[in-house]
Amino acid sequence: MQQDAGSRLGWGAQLTMRVAQRLYENGYITYMRTDSVTLSQAAISSARAQAASLYGKEYIPSSPRLYEGKTKNAQEAHEAIRPAGDVFKTPGELAPELSRDEFALYDLIWKRTIASQMADAKKMQMRIDFEAVTKKKESAIFRANGSVITFPGFLAAYEDVQEEGAADIDDEAKRLPPMSVGDVIGVNQYTCEGHETKPPARYTEPTLVKKLEELGIGRPSTFASIISTIQDRGYVAKRGRALVPTFLAFSVTGLLEQHFSKLVDYEFTASMEEDLDKIANGEADRVEWLTRFFYGHDDIPGLEALASDLGAIDAQQINTMKMGQDIEIRVGRFGAYIQQGEGDNRKFANIPENMAPDELTLAVAIELLAKPSGERELGVEPETGYPLVAKSGRFGPYVAQVLPEPELVVDKKTGELKKPRKKKDDLKPKTASLLSTMSLDTITLDDALKLMSLPRTLGEYEGETITVQNGRYGPYLTKGADSRTLTSEDQLFTITLDEAIAIYKEPKVRRRGVAKPPVKDLGIDPASQKPVLVKDGRFGLYVTDGETNATLRRGDTVEFLTLERGMELLAGRRAWEAENGGATRVKKKATRSKKSAPSLTAKVVKATGAPKAKKKAASGRGKATSSATL
Repeated sequence: MQQDAGSRLGWGAQLTMRVAQRLYENGYITYMRTDSVTLSQAAISSARAQAASLYGKEYIPSSPRLYEGKTKNAQEAHEAIRPAGDVFKTPGELAPELSRDEFALYDLIWKRTIASQMADAKKMQMRIDFEAVTKKKESAIFRANGSVITFPGFLAAYEDVQEEGAADIDDEAKRLPPMSVGDVIGVNQYTCEGHETKPPARYTEPTLVKKLEELGIGRPSTFASIISTIQDRGYVAKRGRALVPTFLAFSVTGLLEQHFSKLVDYEFTASMEEDLDKIANGEADRVEWLTRFFYGHDDIPGLEALASDLGAIDAQQINTMKMGQDIEIRVGRFGAYIQQGEGDNRKFANIPENMAPDELTLAVAIELLAKPSGERELGVEPETGYPLVAKSGRFGPYVAQVLPEPELVVDKKTGELKKPRKKKDDLKPKTASLLSTMSLDTITLDDALKLMSLPRTLGEYEGETITVQNGRYGPYLTKGADSRTLTSEDQLFTITLDEAIAIYKEPKVRRRGVAKPPVKDLGIDPASQKPVLVKDGRFGLYVTDGETNATLRRGDTVEFLTLERGMELLAGRRAWEAENGGATRVKKKATRSKKSAPSLTAKVVKATGAPKAKKKAASGRGKATSSATL
């Protein structure tokens, strides 16, 4: 179900299971966390009856079809996923009751169930030769290999879909239209195709689920969480539907393979699933198994031995990948970067977040290092005496103070000198983002000093201080909780107190700004026929179809965003809203009215005529508590 929903609907495993959960809870399908392929006799009879009524008796084999599971560690305690009930309801009958996403998944499950009890499709392998005459009066033969369907069988209900990222389709799998000798074929376009060896296709969520299933890793109930985890932790990024590994993934994988090779071995993981099943079935003792797992057995090291050399792990070596010409890729706390050279001659360059590891060649690395990437000394700040440098950060170029290195302290345990631990009240370097008119390679010390002078205090008006500062959405004035937007960045350094007061004397007009044009048009949603657009909003980039908005996930980039990925994000947002009762709304704090409802204690006191309790100060807290004896 997860694989087909990914191939046919463009959904991720997590979204598929979320929608399936709603269908199961509302009684439309059977239990969905199973990989069983067995149907009950009632389900088989219902599927055969519906297939016969919809497509004809010739589409039904003489005897029911029975299937056997081939998956390692299959969980077959439940029936296969199918429409609920002894008589299946068609998708058309349930259309008024289901949401758009629920209908799409139910339709897939219903068709798959019906097709499982239909006859085989019949194909005829064909080779067609086309004779043609060129403009130079030379004869040429064009050949097409493929197959012609003579009897649709189960394909009438459940058409085959070629998975995205799969290898080229074999000639025998290509469909050809019915033809006969002597037919004249109209040619609209000639193309010359060359055959090139292609690298293995990247995994998509459906193909990754298929691979996990083949290796016996995980269960149907855990596939969605596995794929969600590797995306949320930044190990893969999505390009369309392809899962692209990040530099962090290479670093973590290298660490696990070097120091915990046993724990990430495919065979060990699959055998562990089998052992846990034996424990659950009472065939093995859990304490004995945990003892062997922790302490080891038969010359196989356990977890204790693997964890004994954690201090020997060289973090820098693990997070470093050599490229050549003394250039290295390093994975740091704030992302991947390039380093060239050692010591004082080192050069750094940030690797763009949307760059895949296979796109970072040596030539690209040299080009990134050649760009002005920061750490350019501008001079000394007169007021503090600290040096000022220009840098390129994750959120754009900026200038920053360089604080002196803290004095080393003696480690009480080892007696060695080391840097002291950072404290909350430690002095932090002041930073300021560059204006839109500035760039790293042209900024001067005077420009940096102007930026470091912000926020600038202009004076007081109506008993409150007016300041001018630069924010995320541009320059603005503040007076207490009242802020006013400025029209240009030049006003940050030129506006006077009188000009600011004049702005505050004018009534504050609350109006929406002019809507920004779409960043990218992904195409038309085939189901709703509405355009799917990428827009830039107050809280970042998001995809919308005019009714639903979905924020782009980590790893999604505008350049590689496809219509299928946009529809997946929107479907996930709709599913979340369905589970949480609609779109999010800002909840206002409840305020107590002056005449609040009397408490239960007050009602009892009034009913019994007991005297009201006097308030007394709580010990040492300055608050009051009430008590009453009934």
